[in-house]
Formats: sequence, structure tokens, C-alpha cells
Amino acid sequence: MDIRPIKTEADYEATLAEIEGLMGAQADSPEGDRLEVLSLLVEAFEARRYPIDLPDGVSALKFEMDRRGLAVKDLEPYLGRTNRVYEVLNRRRKLSLRMIWNLHQGLGIPLEILLKPGAP
Repeated sequence: MDIRPIKTEADYEATLAEIEGLMGAQADSPEGDRLEVLSLLVEAFEARRYPIDLPDGVSALKFEMDRRGLAVKDLEPYLGRTNRVYEVLNRRRKLSLRMIWNLHQGLGIPLEILLKPGAP
């Protein structure tokens, strides 16, 4: 099995093409093993080359609202009265530590997102 690290965009493209050809490989076969190793190499290359930044707290909150079908009124237990909820959602008010804790405990939004520096 001749496998090399993915160092360039050309290596990346070639590896993706090879993976595409191996997609029907049986698990626990030499082709299946090669597919698994190549997939791990691609994943590592993509993580280095195309890192995905965490969203800010307000974006994460809006995502959770959409995902759970929550209305502004549903956020009052976490953020305070309706006007305060709108201030946060419109980025006119930063999240307080109490709000951050409430959102983390109540909605499961990760603290590393809610505490991201510079995020409202």
C-alpha cells in the first residue's frame, strides 16, 4: 500500500479521485482499508487547509432557535424580558455571564461558542 501524506492541492485532488474510485470497496478488504486511510488523510488535510471557525454566540443562538422552532418569547427564561432578547439578537447587547450560563444549561450551546472573544 503506497500511501503518502497530502501536501499540495494537487495531492489532495488526486486523493479525492482515488477515494471516489474506492467508494464501493468492501470493509475489511485491502481496498476498504486503503479507502479508510485515504479518507483520514483527506480529513487531516482539510482540517489544516480549510479550518472552520466556531460561530459567535448570537449566530449559535439563532441556529438553535431555528432548529428547535423557538420564538423570542421562548428565550425569556435565558435572556430576560422580550426587549432584552431583541437587543441580544440584534447585537445591541452583549451576553452577560448569567445569560451565557442559562443558554448553556438550557439549550446546550457550548460555552466555547458563547464565550468566544469579541462575540456579543
